[in-house]
Amino acid sequence: MRRSIATVSLSGTLEEKLAAAAQVGFDGVEIFEADLLTSPLSPADIRRRCAGLGLSIDLYQPFRDFEGVPPERLAANLRRAARKFDVMADLGVRTMLVCSSVAPGTDGDDKLAAAQLRELAELARSRGMRVAYEALAWGRHVNDYRHAWEIVAAADHPALGVCLDSFHILSRGDDPEGIRAIPGDKIFFLQLADAPKLGMDVLQWSRHYRCFPGQGDFDLTAFVGHVLAAGYDGPLSLEVFNDVFRQADAERTATDALRSLIALHDDVAPPAKLDGYAFVELGVDALGGEVAERMLRGLGFARVARHRSKPVHLWQQGEARILLNRARSTGDEAAIIAIGVESEDPAASARRAEKLLAPAVPRRYGPGEADLTAVAAPDGTQVFFCGGGNVDWLGDFDPLPDRQAGMGITGVDQVSLSQPLHYFDEAVLFYRSVLGLRRHDPEDIPDPRGLVRARAMTSAGRRVRMLLHVPALGGSRLPETADFQHVAFACGDVFAAAAAMRDAGVPLLAIPDNYYADLAARVDLDADRIEVMRSHGILYDRTDDGELFHFYTAMLGRRVFFELVQRVKDYDGYGTPNTPVRMAAQYRVSRGILGGSTAGSGP
Repeated sequence: MRRSIATVSLSGTLEEKLAAAAQVGFDGVEIFEADLLTSPLSPADIRRRCAGLGLSIDLYQPFRDFEGVPPERLAANLRRAARKFDVMADLGVRTMLVCSSVAPGTDGDDKLAAAQLRELAELARSRGMRVAYEALAWGRHVNDYRHAWEIVAAADHPALGVCLDSFHILSRGDDPEGIRAIPGDKIFFLQLADAPKLGMDVLQWSRHYRCFPGQGDFDLTAFVGHVLAAGYDGPLSLEVFNDVFRQADAERTATDALRSLIALHDDVAPPAKLDGYAFVELGVDALGGEVAERMLRGLGFARVARHRSKPVHLWQQGEARILLNRARSTGDEAAIIAIGVESEDPAASARRAEKLLAPAVPRRYGPGEADLTAVAAPDGTQVFFCGGGNVDWLGDFDPLPDRQAGMGITGVDQVSLSQPLHYFDEAVLFYRSVLGLRRHDPEDIPDPRGLVRARAMTSAGRRVRMLLHVPALGGSRLPETADFQHVAFACGDVFAAAAAMRDAGVPLLAIPDNYYADLAARVDLDADRIEVMRSHGILYDRTDDGELFHFYTAMLGRRVFFELVQRVKDYDGYGTPNTPVRMAAQYRVSRGILGGSTAGSGP
């Protein structure tokens, strides 16, 4: 199906919005009237501009407060509509969106609304145009799509149909299955927007928090299924009001928008099964590299191999692999620059990524090196597709004789990545669509300098776990912890590991004594065990499914740290209740405020 986007969904001037939509591959646009009014281009110029870019103009919108008015106001409204039809003729667009009225002093009589909309439709028909009537969720008299359809059906005019907008329908909790009862040829236009679940005024929700399909909580797959089952054959069009998108780069937002439609309704093959992390790659500078090597050795990793053509070393313990790359300048002493995921079919994963507009990362290969596909995530992290039995990337490394007694680490449990302020939703959609990860509910976590929003994402079977986080609010004083990244390693016995690391001189994050006093009051752990936990900075969480014991290292540079986790029984969380404690402890260390705790720093 053809794909369209409303100009209100993108930032910039109208000319910039059109160029961005065309550049990424949209077929058409909805012209939002405010964008037209602020453009120096005439409607005819805009028509030519769109034609030159290969874009159709699919809708002109919005036309407000038309129906249910007294006769004198109807005459004025028809004159206003006639002028808009003149503009539409110059634009070369046939369909005008008419929103259900929100004006005071209007009559809620359906027969009157139908009669007046019929007059408008007749005026449109005389110009070779048509009218799509939409029920706004906050409409004064008409706020339900079924009600809008009843009025359109009563008007019974060939140039009058309905516009269905997923936000106006799903935000009210209306059942979209009734769409199937509307004849497909009377559905003149379809507008799509997702949104997070929020308990707020629907108008404010609509104006500020809409997002692209796959970024919110609406079931748009089922919604579109109902519309197509009714026989609709027009474009799938995005109409998204969002404060972040209005500030973000237009082309980047347009790419994200098109990716959402491809993932929603296209012949994209199902994602290949992911079987864990093949590696996590750290980019380090000279200082960071030395510190990272000491940290990894203290954690029980061995430097087992060296890349044949790049300044990259492979450190390993169990199935956990860390690549230290001294060729990548990150602007920090250390940063996570790439992850490798074990895919049962790397080629299929790469094809899916390409289909979903994931930007490929150009790479240079030495003789005989594995041809791994890498794509760039929104935050710049490279994602490599490994595994499948047909790509042996480990063959690119020459073994080293280094051996190191392990600390019980068995693999990578999770990777936590910070996101740029304006691209959190984009990252969620990227990992959800490209890797097929499941989104979990976001959580706002208090930091000493603000709130950090975190969202967990997991593969089927939980073999790939990821945490994405971003400042909950913008401003000049952002929580520095929102920029942190970390790798959590699975461990069979965190108590033994913490003791061994402390003896090895690994600096561990100190946790305040007050945490353990509260823990003793809340849970029935043995007092001696709590004392051991206090001495090593081990934290605890419990759910109905199991328990979590975990602790953190000190920072590696300004952004990266490590975590060791021991999941007991079927514990499936991330120790989120402890995250504010961790953030506050890291903040105190960064500010040199070290008093008030005796635990966990190591010799």
